[in-house]
Amino acid sequence: MSRYKIIVEYDGTPFSGWQRQDECDTVQQRLEEAVFPLIKTRVTIYGSGRTDAGVHALGQVAHFDLSNYNNCSKIRGCMNAHLSNIPISVISVEEVDPNFDARFSAVERFYLYKILNRRVRPSIDVNRVWHIPYELDVNKMNEAAQCLIGKHDFSSFRATGCQSSSPTKTLNKISVQKRGDIIAIEVAARSFLYRQVRNIVGSLCFVGNKKWSKQNFAEVLNAKDRTKAGPTAPACGLYLLNVKY
Repeated sequence: MSRYKIIVEYDGTPFSGWQRQDECDTVQQRLEEAVFPLIKTRVTIYGSGRTDAGVHALGQVAHFDLSNYNNCSKIRGCMNAHLSNIPISVISVEEVDPNFDARFSAVERFYLYKILNRRVRPSIDVNRVWHIPYELDVNKMNEAAQCLIGKHDFSSFRATGCQSSSPTKTLNKISVQKRGDIIAIEVAARSFLYRQVRNIVGSLCFVGNKKWSKQNFAEVLNAKDRTKAGPTAPACGLYLLNVKY
C-alpha cells in the first residue's frame, strides 16, 4: 500500500464545501470519483481542511492510499481527465511516507481573503471576491488586525457549530494590503476555528469604514463573545492558499 499526496486547486462556487455529504456535490466526492477509473475501487481522500461551501483553494493538500500502483504522472493525468469539465485541477501527485497525513502533519495553513473595493461591481471576478462599493481604510484595518497575532481566545470570531474543543488559537500572521482595487487579507496559523477568517474579515470592515476604532476592535477580541463582533464575510472571497508541512 502506497500513500500519495496531491495538491489541488478549485473554484468552490458550485460545491457544498470539501467534505463528502449525502445528496450534495462536494470537492472530496469529485476527487474520489476521479481516482476510481484508474483502479476500479473506491478510495477515501483526506484533505488538510474542510473548506466551506463557496470557498476556493489554490493549494489544498490531500492524501490517499493505493495498493500496487506507483505512477504519479498517470494518477494526475487520469484524475484531471475525469475532472476536465469540473472546476477542480490536480496540480501535483507525489508518493510520500505512509505516516504523512494531510491534516494532522500540517504545521501552518495560509488563507487569503479578497475584497474588491470599488464602486463598480465585478464582471470577471463574480463569486471570487467580496464586492464592497464604499471606500475602506486599509491602513486602519491592518493596524487593528495586528492585535490578533499570538495566542488568544477567539470566541468572538468563532461560528456556531464549531467543533473545536477550545476557542484558543495562535495566529502567526495577518496582513491587510491594497493591490489596485483589491484588498488582500492574508492570515496564517496552524489551525483555525470554524469560519474564523471570515468573521475576522467582517469585523475588520467595520474598522475600514470607520464604524469602529482600533481600540473597539481589540475590545471585541477581548469580549470573547460572537455577538459583539461584525458579520461573517461571504465565502466567495476566501481562498486556501497553501499548507506547510
